Amino acid sequence: MSQQIQLFKGKVNTRFGFESGLDKQAITERVFLSELGLEGDECADPKHHGGSERALHQYPAEHYDYWQLQFPDRGWQAPGMGENLSSRGMTESTVCIGDRYQWGEAIIEVSQPRSPCYKLNKRWNAEGMSEQMQQLSYCGWLYRVVQTGWVSQDDELVLLSRCDDALTVKQVADYFFNDPLNQQGLARIVACETLTEKWRLTAQKRLATNEVEVWDYRLFGELRQTQ
Repeated sequence: MSQQIQLFKGKVNTRFGFESGLDKQAITERVFLSELGLEGDECADPKHHGGSERALHQYPAEHYDYWQLQFPDRGWQAPGMGENLSSRGMTESTVCIGDRYQWGEAIIEVSQPRSPCYKLNKRWNAEGMSEQMQQLSYCGWLYRVVQTGWVSQDDELVLLSRCDDALTVKQVADYFFNDPLNQQGLARIVACETLTEKWRLTAQKRLATNEVEVWDYRLFGELRQTQ
């Protein structure tokens, strides 16, 4: 299995009313992929973005068709979610945590779903979009870099390996976001060794406390008052 992609990177700037690295541009030349991502690609909030477990973000291009129906007249297209990789034919339902791909000289591995953020609501002037994205698991996924090297959009993603009993990105996102205290689902997340450690520890904590962390700030940019 191989997949053609489009490639994007960008610098941190202030657009859409906030500082971020969402505003990315297409690149056609070869670029070096380090353990922290594409050379010259930046993120404004290293606490919540970037790092070795979130070195690259891929988003399915077909999801833009859905967003166009929900929020017309906004020019939906890649890289509108701040993605580095855009593709058709790879979705959260077909890509699994731990999938390894050869990409040019590099090898990359799917590490976790992306956690939708309120900044996407502002970027697209689409209230409630981040929450809807989370409910649908239309969030894309992130990669860690197993082997660094030179890559380009002309290099296809070639699937090298998939874990036994692998969880799809959608399965993990559905358990984590939409059925967050499902004991069986949490146990499967904890047991998924190729999933980012932070996600596994969070699932472990839920199993121990039977409580879910508060997502309001991430989704809405504010803490809502509980009744």
